Amino acid sequence: MPVINMDDLTDKDKALMAVNQLKTEIKLERWLTSKCCEEIKAYIQAGEEEDILFKGIAEDKNPFKEKGGCVIF
Repeated sequence: MPVINMDDLTDKDKALMAVNQLKTEIKLERWLTSKCCEEIKAYIQAGEEEDILFKGIAEDKNPFKEKGGCVIF
């Protein structure tokens, strides 16, 4: 997709692009935020048991654990 420099466009071209963008957006299906939040919450809770960020990584499987401690003299 070619890059369009907005400074090189005429006002008519800019208005046409804006109208085309609005025509595209009007076709999108809109959902209530409350409905989306409920679905996201249910999705997160369904995968809670396998989620590493939620339950953490087992010490023996953690590739980033420190192999030795830090000693300050």
